[in-house]
Amino acid sequence: MKTLIGILLLALALPLHSQEKYKVVFQVSDNDPAKWNLALNNARNVQADLGKANVQVEIVAYGPGLAMLKAGSPVSARLAEALDGSVGLLACVNTMENTKTPKSDMYGGIGYVQAGVTHIMKRQKEGWAYIRP
Repeated sequence: MKTLIGILLLALALPLHSQEKYKVVFQVSDNDPAKWNLALNNARNVQADLGKANVQVEIVAYGPGLAMLKAGSPVSARLAEALDGSVGLLACVNTMENTKTPKSDMYGGIGYVQAGVTHIMKRQKEGWAYIRP
């Protein structure tokens, strides 16, 4: 009887596990529009391949890469597209403080993390895939 109950519980749990979302975090630490475009293309391609509803995507910017999340950056039109596509764009507050960059200089709608590197580490520990284009 215990074996039958165990099999039934396993059978019920399998569909729940298979519906778990994929999760990926991209690092961009270069002040380079080409790198940003590559990361944004990768994010869009992951969503297209796996289905937008099946994947959670974040792009974390720190160090020199923070410049691409500023209002008026060379990739600002792409940032709007990414945000509309449910891609999380996250700026490192430590970098902002070190470079004296106020939030008012940043692109509207982005998110913030205290430390970009630490955020990526935490995401990896949570099982997120890590990509650095």
